[in-house]
Amino acid sequence: MYTHNGKNIVSVGALKESATIGFFKGVLLADKYKILQQQGNIQSARIIKFTNTEDIQKVKAILKSYILEAVAIEESGKKVEFKKNPEPIPDELLEVFEQEPAFKKAFYDLTPGRRRGYIIHFSQPKQSQTRIRRILKYKEQIINGIGLHDEYKS
Repeated sequence: MYTHNGKNIVSVGALKESATIGFFKGVLLADKYKILQQQGNIQSARIIKFTNTEDIQKVKAILKSYILEAVAIEESGKKVEFKKNPEPIPDELLEVFEQEPAFKKAFYDLTPGRRRGYIIHFSQPKQSQTRIRRILKYKEQIINGIGLHDEYKS
């Protein structure tokens, strides 16, 4: 993790078959070389993936310019405008909310990021039965204010 004036700018990650450089506000970078990639449902961050050191050497000057641009964006105070609830709430979850108002309250008491994580997770299965099973599986966790991936945090 690399910061500037206490703000996250760039992260470096090592994976089994590759390495990544991630820009926390990558969506705001001009990316004139079109090398930034969006990962999954992430709205703000963008990464560059490398599979060998030669790839890094080829774009070394570009990386430097992107890092300097990321620092300039942070210094300017620009903010990423996040979409509000971009994922629709699955019908099965709405049905559980109708049946159990306390569960609905507990769900909406979660932080926006935790709610979004659950909505994405509950929406993924194609079959309604699977969506219902997922909702019921995490019901207790939601009532206790725990996010989908909180158990993995140290």
